[in-house]
Amino acid sequence: MGARCSKLSLCWWPSNLKSNLNDSSDLENGEEALPGFSEYSLDQLRAATAGFSTDNIVSEHGEKAPNVVYRGTLDEDRLIAVKRFNRSAWPDPRQFLHMKWPMRLRVALYLAQALEYCSSRGRALYHDLNAYRILFDQDGNPRLSSFGLMKNSRDGKSYSTNLAFTPPEYLRTGRVIPESVVYSFGTLLLDLLSGKHIPPSHALDLIRGKNFLMLMDSCLEGQFSNDDGTELVRLASRCLQYEPRERPNVKSLVTALTPLQKETEVPSHVLMGIPHGTASSKQTMVLTPLGEACSRMDLTAIHEILEKIGYKDDEGIANELSFQMWTDQIQETLNSKKRGDTAFRAKDFGTAIECYTHFIDGGTMISPTVFARRCLCYLMNNMAQEALGDAMQAQVISPEWPTAFYLQAAALFSLGMDNDAQETLKDGTNLEAKKHRN
Repeated sequence: MGARCSKLSLCWWPSNLKSNLNDSSDLENGEEALPGFSEYSLDQLRAATAGFSTDNIVSEHGEKAPNVVYRGTLDEDRLIAVKRFNRSAWPDPRQFLHMKWPMRLRVALYLAQALEYCSSRGRALYHDLNAYRILFDQDGNPRLSSFGLMKNSRDGKSYSTNLAFTPPEYLRTGRVIPESVVYSFGTLLLDLLSGKHIPPSHALDLIRGKNFLMLMDSCLEGQFSNDDGTELVRLASRCLQYEPRERPNVKSLVTALTPLQKETEVPSHVLMGIPHGTASSKQTMVLTPLGEACSRMDLTAIHEILEKIGYKDDEGIANELSFQMWTDQIQETLNSKKRGDTAFRAKDFGTAIECYTHFIDGGTMISPTVFARRCLCYLMNNMAQEALGDAMQAQVISPEWPTAFYLQAAALFSLGMDNDAQETLKDGTNLEAKKHRN
């Protein structure tokens, strides 16, 4: 199988089909050339799946796999399967920001200080020291987790290891010694230098060949001097020596790293580019299931909740109609709403939009629930601005209806207006609490 991943979808196709980018069957080095990859736009995938039609759904997402797989056909009659993810399925891009050189140096120093502290308290042995053991507190400062402290093994005996690159002596004896911790610290320095896992033996070969710049993360270009880079690489090399006695101790690690620190007056959260100060309203609020679903942009959960609630929140909404309007127009209007509800239940959101629009344009009845449902349909079709307009209209009709605020928050999240979305979530939560008090 071949694959190509875009921000919105993943497209798979059988590898035995020829690529339109590689029609020749030329042989190179005695092997058939691999088929070329093709990248498809969202419009192409939408056309291939008939607008992501429900008729083309192969499998629907579950709780642990928030996606829908569609069957599709490209222009060249190539059959494909398209996996379309919810927005909530994509990881927060802030988790993958590049760490600046001063912050990487700070991580190394704080980690060395933590190891020195443990050693001074009689806990010199730390098993499975790796990048996943480093946590960051609310101020963005790096901290060493306690998971790897070997509290019950004074002699360093351990029965398992999750290290990608194990200290040589551990392979020989199955024991962790203080120098083993320093070796693992050296692999962490390589991670900080390169931004990826590099086998220590390969790194040492590059260092001996004076090609240490090949180790450096390309994102760090222009952020460090050759002297600083050389010093940190030299320290990593000392930590990775084969013989334990040739490695530095943790106290000398702190001594070596301290003078390398940069921008020491700048707080860690600033170097990390993360918000700081008051906790986010999302963390402090107790949200209802609908509020929680909107905060996560879980459109499937929102659909299930709105379907379950039905129209009970429309009770008390005035719809004063003349007898003439009742006899001539009401039946057609009600039929439009019924068709919209049927399409909404079947997740045919395009048809639901058309039917609900016909109901709204009829002007004979007012329903905040219809606006709420059409709002979700717009979100399902990546029409966030229209969704926001419907959620606001629902609020106009029913000013103290929490659902209208929650859906506004979902639309605002979709538009990237997170701060406004959090405030709107808070307003909805306050209205919910007020309703329960009454």
